[in-house]
Amino acid sequence: MQFAKRLKQIIILVIIVAVFFSCSSNKDSNKQKKNGKPNVVLIFIDDMGYGDLGCYGATGFETPNLDQMAANGMTFTNFYAAQPVCSASRAGLLTGCYPNRIGFSGALFPHHNVGLNSDEWTIAEMFKEQDYATACFGKWHLGWQEEFLPLQHGFDEYVGLPYSNDMWPHSNIDGHELPEDKGRGKMPPLPLIEGNMVIDTISSMKDQDKLTTLYTEKAVDFINRNAEKPFFVYLPHTMGHIPLGVSDKFRGKSEQGFYGDVMMEIDWSVGEINKALEKNGITDNTIVIFTTDNGPWLNFGNHAGSSGGLREGKTTSWEGGQRVPFIINWPNNIPEGVVCNHLACAIDLLPTLASITEGKLSDNKIDGVDITSLFKGDFNTNPRKTIWYYFGKNNLNGLRKGNWKLVLPHSWKSYNAKPGNDGHAGKRIKMTIETPELYNMMRDPGEQYNVYEHYPEKVEELMLEVEKARKELGDINVGIKTGNGNRKIGRLKQ
Repeated sequence: MQFAKRLKQIIILVIIVAVFFSCSSNKDSNKQKKNGKPNVVLIFIDDMGYGDLGCYGATGFETPNLDQMAANGMTFTNFYAAQPVCSASRAGLLTGCYPNRIGFSGALFPHHNVGLNSDEWTIAEMFKEQDYATACFGKWHLGWQEEFLPLQHGFDEYVGLPYSNDMWPHSNIDGHELPEDKGRGKMPPLPLIEGNMVIDTISSMKDQDKLTTLYTEKAVDFINRNAEKPFFVYLPHTMGHIPLGVSDKFRGKSEQGFYGDVMMEIDWSVGEINKALEKNGITDNTIVIFTTDNGPWLNFGNHAGSSGGLREGKTTSWEGGQRVPFIINWPNNIPEGVVCNHLACAIDLLPTLASITEGKLSDNKIDGVDITSLFKGDFNTNPRKTIWYYFGKNNLNGLRKGNWKLVLPHSWKSYNAKPGNDGHAGKRIKMTIETPELYNMMRDPGEQYNVYEHYPEKVEELMLEVEKARKELGDINVGIKTGNGNRKIGRLKQ
């Protein structure tokens, strides 16, 4: 009698549990259906090199969440930042344009009175026009005055720094305040902005340590609040730009040292984003993208990343400056564990995501191409034919077509010197090539063997593409200041 009663209780409990999970499953399913269009999370790291992830060959620290992303999705081996430096790279990412087309070059500083032109159509505006909730948490670097900040360019919410974390009146070694009369000491306090308002200043190394966790928590909160509708989260982390900062939960955890600790916290951040998606039952309806703005700042030695065997680093037009990691996940839409060797660029993300979500593109000409076919694993297609390596004010330093890269005569600051250590910068050496050089990227990604003399027909083919680029956007290296397609950067209204 007692056994039968107990059995009945167990059966009732099992039914209750089954109903509960069924309701939860239906709720998650309904949430996916209510979303309709996919959510998008775009994670953008600062100064991370091609060799700074476990799945790209990193040693001395682990990136399990990013490695799992690679296993569950697609990695690219020939993905390029828009330019090999901060502001220009971000301008290209958000507008789908080569940065020099829209007037951007180099990195903006606090004394600059320019920024993203309101006439340019950003990826956030493309999503917002479709009623997506949009947010940016992290480093902006496209103009610090209010008219240039994220809320004026399609974002509903913003928390972050308006420019690089070394643009402050403090030492990058220990954070002490510098004399006001020279160098970095002349810079204003580094503001932390929410919306359009300064809510705090970053004035110590401890403040720097909090940034990765702060941005992550803001992004997770935004996902939790907007899980019932489509959303776009742009998460441009401040790290690993110097001065490095890391929370206590990762300090001293890596074999590699401080930089490895920072990369481990970045990986943790990716894990927290994925947990939030899973918790809200929207993993299958969310595109998660991970990439970086340019290559590593190699003269900072053990506080810099790795170019993974590619030549040179940040601010150069060699592969180490502009070829970057790229991972994308979208369950049931992007094949798992696949490597794509086709050319692609950060400027392609805007038109591609617009194609996927049926979003509107700008009336202005853009340079990005739709690479949706590559995301689907259709490698018989080849949407991006060339990469234009622009740098400086408007200098065309090279051009890649397929597996061939033509490096044009130009000067650069080389890292071929003794690096610094523990936050101190090493020297860089000015170098110049006087005649064009040709490299086969399939056989020689490290750009060590110039085969210019062996393939005159290939040089001629690539020079035709060079002339197209020069006609369209100019090339100061040969005295062409602008081309037919350059537009103006935004200027502060007086």
